[in-house]
Amino acid sequence: MPEPAHILVAEDEVLAAMAMEDFLQRKGYRVTLAPDGLAALERYRNDPADLVITDLRMPRMDGRALVRELRGLDAALPLLVVTGFLSIEPGQDDLTSPAWKPLEILRKPVSPQVILDTVQRLMATRPAA
Repeated sequence: MPEPAHILVAEDEVLAAMAMEDFLQRKGYRVTLAPDGLAALERYRNDPADLVITDLRMPRMDGRALVRELRGLDAALPLLVVTGFLSIEPGQDDLTSPAWKPLEILRKPVSPQVILDTVQRLMATRPAA
């Protein structure tokens, strides 16, 4: 029996993170939670995920910095940004750039089914190991 796909969720809102973890686990995924980008990066290095879901606004390391770090480790890693805040400020990387693909952005609030559909679509972009 193949191992379930591993999803790393970087989310500082505890209830939102736990709800996402519960939903994704019920759909058959192995889920690791991280309260911020720095913890997510450490967990990724110790146990690489097949896909990362991140918020943008988090303490210690925000989602933009996490995306940049993860892209340096694995250019093909599927990324899902789920955020209530997104603005492109001068001097910041534009997450909508083709250079960041595979990456999708969903604005909060978002239904668990939309997250699941997006996760499945992004996972399909990942080359088989």
